[in-house]
Amino acid sequence: MTTCLSTTTMLPFLCFLLFSFLWSASAHTHEDFLQCLSLYSEDSNSFSKLVYTPNNSSYLHVLQGSIQNSRFNTTATPKPPVIVTPMNVSHIQATIFCSQKHGMNVRIRSGGHDYEGLSYVSVLPFVIIDLINLRAINVDVENSTAWVQAGATLGELYYSIAEKSGTLAFPAGACPTVGAGGHLSGGGYGGLMRKYGLAADNIIDAQLIDAKGRILDRASMGEDLFWAIRGGGGNTFGVVVAWKLKLVPVPHTVTFFSVLRSLEENATKLIHRWQYVANKLPEDLFITAYITKINSSQEGISTIQAEFPSLFLGGADRLLPLMQENFPELGLVKDDCTEMSWVEFVLYNSGYSSNSSLDVLLNRTPQYITNFKAKSDYVKKPMPEIAFEGIWKRFLKVGIETPRLVLVPYGGKMDQISESSIPFAHRAGNLYKIQYLVLWNEQGKEASMRHIAWIRRLYSYTAPYVSKNPREAYINYRDLDVGMNNIQGNTSYKQASIWGRKYFKNNFDRLIQVKTAVDPDNFFRNEQSIPPLSSS
Repeated sequence: MTTCLSTTTMLPFLCFLLFSFLWSASAHTHEDFLQCLSLYSEDSNSFSKLVYTPNNSSYLHVLQGSIQNSRFNTTATPKPPVIVTPMNVSHIQATIFCSQKHGMNVRIRSGGHDYEGLSYVSVLPFVIIDLINLRAINVDVENSTAWVQAGATLGELYYSIAEKSGTLAFPAGACPTVGAGGHLSGGGYGGLMRKYGLAADNIIDAQLIDAKGRILDRASMGEDLFWAIRGGGGNTFGVVVAWKLKLVPVPHTVTFFSVLRSLEENATKLIHRWQYVANKLPEDLFITAYITKINSSQEGISTIQAEFPSLFLGGADRLLPLMQENFPELGLVKDDCTEMSWVEFVLYNSGYSSNSSLDVLLNRTPQYITNFKAKSDYVKKPMPEIAFEGIWKRFLKVGIETPRLVLVPYGGKMDQISESSIPFAHRAGNLYKIQYLVLWNEQGKEASMRHIAWIRRLYSYTAPYVSKNPREAYINYRDLDVGMNNIQGNTSYKQASIWGRKYFKNNFDRLIQVKTAVDPDNFFRNEQSIPPLSSS
């Protein structure tokens, strides 16, 4: 939709005409598409129960049930004429075949957490392949592996691992409602990153359906395609149905702590010092810095709070001397520390109380859904205190509801893995990653424009302090502001490189080559999918 923004008066009108034409033409197209599905499917009667159109009473429930950003859940948001919720690979094969035959764009959704809604929104006539029914998980404790279908959530994966073992884990994200499919496709990280690398670093096999409808595993797809799907972004190379993961050992006891400090309690100096410490700590210790705006002790006045939520793979008795040696400024004491199992840490870190049942990990609905916009950066040199003070000033601006900054430390295993090992290229040389977030409950276009403009100004402000040429970004924190493909027609290599090098650096060229080989007609595409050279 950003391609329609213009200072002229004609362009919005032309965009409206284009969208009106596309959607009126799609009515006939999707009827033909539905007929194709019934003809192509071996079990058309049962398959028909897995297909939803706006005429179906469950359509909105299915569509909205996995929308995790309210910004893309409005009456104005383009909606699919068809949603397919496959139960097996033949249903996906039929959907691919019929989409190609009838010119339908395909969007693939596992958990619905795409930051720009690309897994369930398109301005072209489109079908959603919603993988919600493909969520089986098989944990093999003896071999420390697990097969997980792409529609499973991270919470369901963690629950399944914990059922079988108290000393195995998987180095993925903190949010239990995130879909495994999209998370793994973009890299994926969590509290075990400095010890074991990314989620995608620990994928050892996969099952994928390509644009020709073939079912491929690692051996049959070849190492180039297997390389590309582990961090090269979703909805580009095919539909990944399942992943085989290498599980990692964790001790029976881990330690969680979270220290909070406001501006009045020296938060700025602590954040500044954190930059020099966090990436150099032993790899068993992961200290994030989380900054937000809170109400101060003075009524009607806001201040900044820094929180340092942390995971240590071991007991508090080992942790405290490490902290005293490496980060004494934080003032950690034993009362700040809570010992628990790894899966209890997952619960705690997700916002649940320590006595919550593990069953809450099976809940696919987030505790909190609102409007948000996000951006990301990578920092290679410590930012000066004055830079943070400028951020705080912007955080305290009136009319901005909930600004957040998340600083994620690198170092450890991340420094040891080559930039070209998988498409995710942000390795040695990075002190930390920044996630910028702004969340708001206020409804309406003006509120959205105000908050989005605010985060764009913040992003511009920090430009002198972050990576350059390219200004790197993380694809799982999708941001269409950094560049996008053409909505219709071909996208040149030069145009795609604008955003592609920010996400993948020099790995973008290899991704282009793989895409050209496996999907030369660019069937699997979205605003930030890898284009083939043939489309330039």
